[in-house]
Amino acid sequence: MSQSNILLESGTNELELVMFEVGKGTYGINVLKVREIVQPVEVTTTPNRHPYVEGVIRIRDEIIPLIDLSVVLQVNEETDQTNHKFVVAELNKLKVAFRVHNVSRIHRVSWSQVEKPNELSQGEFSHVTGIVKMEAYVAFMLDYEKIVVEVHPDAGIKRSTLHSLEPRNREGKHIVIAEDSGILRQLLKDTLTEAGYNQLTLYENGQEAWDALSNVDSVATVDLVITDIEMPRMDGHRLTKLVKEHPSYEQTPIVIFSSIISDDLFHKGQAVGADGQISKPEIVQLIELVDSLLLK
Repeated sequence: MSQSNILLESGTNELELVMFEVGKGTYGINVLKVREIVQPVEVTTTPNRHPYVEGVIRIRDEIIPLIDLSVVLQVNEETDQTNHKFVVAELNKLKVAFRVHNVSRIHRVSWSQVEKPNELSQGEFSHVTGIVKMEAYVAFMLDYEKIVVEVHPDAGIKRSTLHSLEPRNREGKHIVIAEDSGILRQLLKDTLTEAGYNQLTLYENGQEAWDALSNVDSVATVDLVITDIEMPRMDGHRLTKLVKEHPSYEQTPIVIFSSIISDDLFHKGQAVGADGQISKPEIVQLIELVDSLLLK
């Protein structure tokens, strides 16, 4: 198999990153989130906009909000705007553009090269979710979903929608959750607990979840696994593949809950054995799917 075809397969624990610069820093965004990269176009300012939002732009027939990442990252350096690019991404079913100072190239990396920043390097208000160890430098992965939710809170998970769920006895089912975002881990814990699922074990990434699950003798019976896709060290597709190949878990349902579920990605989840895939922030759909898999 040629190197160029590796990413056509699922569960390889690899991803491709579009690398770009903001100030003197290098950052990456998953290719799967990027719809296109365009030269800067006219920006129309909007009233009462969030400080991150520069205005809106028109690309063909779409009006898309433009977020200035230098404002998000508090980078105050003057840059040559002739090199600026607009990175158009789709997150949580919303299209948004990010102004960056320069786009370099696409790099293929392994999730094992991505480390979660510790508290000292991350900082209390940082938007960095991963540090990518390249050969000659390090790059940073940002929590683009968090940035979008800060601008547009309705794009996040809304616990208020739980009232629409059918009352059911959900106690006694052990659910394992792999999610690298601390905010989303807590939100998933709170939401599932409120719905009635009271036996939850949460891990910060796929590797931690797999380390625990692969030691079968030390883990309680697992009724279902919920996993994100993008996570440092091991992604959700790789975790799903490993779990489904393990004789102790081959019948254990696995649900992928991610902001990058798309038609293009759906087949990858199917290929590694996912029993269901729900796009963030549809928490009610997630619980309904979990119900259908556990409460038959």
